[in-house]
Order: sequence, then C-alpha cells, then structure tokens
Amino acid sequence: MQLITELIHPELKSTQGRVFRRHAARGIVLRDEQILLLFTERYNDFSFPGGGLDPGEDVIAGLTRELEEETGARDIRIVQNFGYIEEYRPYWKPQYDLMHMTSHFYQCEVAPQLQPVRMESHEIANGMRPVWIDLHEAITHNLAVMQRQETSMGQSIQRETFMLKKVASDLLQPNKVSGI
Repeated sequence: MQLITELIHPELKSTQGRVFRRHAARGIVLRDEQILLLFTERYNDFSFPGGGLDPGEDVIAGLTRELEEETGARDIRIVQNFGYIEEYRPYWKPQYDLMHMTSHFYQCEVAPQLQPVRMESHEIANGMRPVWIDLHEAITHNLAVMQRQETSMGQSIQRETFMLKKVASDLLQPNKVSGI
C-alpha cells in the first residue's frame, strides 16, 4: 500500500508525546461522477464511509463491516488498494496528547441498491446518513465549510477534503476535473 500523504492538524503543536494509535478503513465508491459518501449534520460535511478497525480485525473485513453498517452497501467488491494517509491530530482523552491515525483507502464497487443502515448511536445522534452526491459538489461544500471556519467543523474535514480532491484528479476522466 502506498502512502498518499501525511497530515498534521493545524491545532496540533507536536507529534510527540502520549499517542493514541488507530487504524481505519475507508471506501471509495464511484458511479461516474457520483460518489457514495456520508453527510454528517453535526459537522456539516461529507466524508468517506468507513471507520476504525476493531483490535485484530483484518482491514478488508473492517471495511466491509463499516460499508454495510454505515451505507447499507451489499455485494462489496474491492477494486484496488488506493493507498493510506498518516494523520496526527488532537485527541480528547486526557491520558493522551494526540491521535495518530492511519486511514487505509480502497476503491470499491457495491450492489446498485443500498439496504437499510445499521448506524451506531453516536452516528445517529450526529445526523449521519449515506448519500450519493456529485463528487465536485462534495468538494465545493467541504471547502466552503473550511473557508468559513464553521464552529461545528470536525477534525476529519481536512483529510476527507484532501482525499475527495485526490479521487477527482486520479479516478475521474481528465476532461471532467476542471475547476478543482
């Protein structure tokens, strides 16, 4: 798997100290210029479906579980390993100084129809829901949230917006990526 980039959250003063380590798997599901994302009302942003791996869980098994739970996707097929991002950001638990997250991205295909989701309670409370959206619209939306520095803005928007742009430049037809 190839390193895509390393991101350091702007509020983080150092990558040293007591580190909470986490691995996550995230799915890239495209249909022409439409992408399957999660919209979260609490943060007013679009993000890739996926999430943290359970201890000892295989990356592909975790990705499949997360896609099924968060989007209702079925018949998931891994097309390619797209790469990973190393990310350092503040962490809310006082026994740690920061979080170091490795997000593994995979391009996937799913069955045409989504089934009912099985969100976790915090995802429901945050107003998270799966949506098919034009990739360029999702990028424009997240960039506007970042530019306005909305008070509800989540810590992951930097990573998610970076990857949305990367997907647009690497996976869409070259003549359709203008303006990004």
